[in-house]
Amino acid sequence: MNRRHCASAAITLVCALSVLITPVQAFAEPAPPSPSDARSAPGSKAPKKSLEEVRKEIDALYRKAGAATDAYNLAEEKAEKQSGEIVKLARATVVGQSKIAELKSQAGAQAREQYRSGGLPPGAQFMLSDDPQLFLDGVSRVREGQQAAQGVLGELTRTQQDLETYTKDASANWKKLEANRVKQAKAKKKINAQITAAKKLESQLKKEERARLLKLEQEAEYKQQTAWLSSGALKDINREASASGRKAVAFATEQIGKPYVWGAEGPKSYDCSGLTSQAWLAAGRPIPRTSQEQWRLLPHIAIKDMRPGDLIIYHGDASHVGMYVGDGAIVHAPRPGRNVTLAGAGSMQILGVVRPDK
Repeated sequence: MNRRHCASAAITLVCALSVLITPVQAFAEPAPPSPSDARSAPGSKAPKKSLEEVRKEIDALYRKAGAATDAYNLAEEKAEKQSGEIVKLARATVVGQSKIAELKSQAGAQAREQYRSGGLPPGAQFMLSDDPQLFLDGVSRVREGQQAAQGVLGELTRTQQDLETYTKDASANWKKLEANRVKQAKAKKKINAQITAAKKLESQLKKEERARLLKLEQEAEYKQQTAWLSSGALKDINREASASGRKAVAFATEQIGKPYVWGAEGPKSYDCSGLTSQAWLAAGRPIPRTSQEQWRLLPHIAIKDMRPGDLIIYHGDASHVGMYVGDGAIVHAPRPGRNVTLAGAGSMQILGVVRPDK
């Protein structure tokens, strides 16, 4: 048995053991409700949801929170960019205003010189001389004076036009900044609402039910990973990581155990795309901040060509991302209430794979 097949078997065995060592009785489905629970008499409470239904509901809420987190992160990234542009424009405006003041001073000096010389430009008096050489010198000086005056006025006009452009650009960027701040606020509200609802559902469970809920999560992930491995998806995946890919993997795996916090990009906590973007930044390759932008902008790779360091994008809306580390596994920040961890690469619905250093 070669190394890759051994590694695949090892991952499957670890997943199976994680299910077997859970300190509660293993079961795939909760016990069926009693007839009294199954039927709702007039005025009685609705039937109690099964633990599997609660798990799916919590998972859906955290999925929605993940999508909203991506929207928040993207709005935040754009707001930072717009803020930076406004600062640059403000600095350029200050420089332009200073330049205009200097050019106006030069134009004023020329006007005063003409006044002192009786309205004649410097050198014009020499043009009235009978001396041929003085006449030629006077013509040359008049031309130089005219060119200098035209140069000052031309530069003054261009600088004023630049200032008008800076003002328009700053106004446009300010409007975009405010729009992205509104988007941030809306996304934040959605995130808080989804996470609060999920936490409320989980808090209503008893201690033993929460333990069973965790086991159900592990079973669902194990089932999907096993199906993915059984499909032969890992058969041809044996490529070595690039030098920068190894650095990204090393950074990401060093974060294992740190908590998921939405919007976080280290060093004490991360969300899913915060982890992957910071890992590749540490490898010297800045990439987009959000999983959706990573999917949209980075080069797509076939799963069979995947190598450690590549990013696997999950779910139809590209709302989650993990980093492939080899042997059918990823490192990722799962969701609120969980820590950065290793998981099966096929334990969630794969949308596709992208390569930051292609």
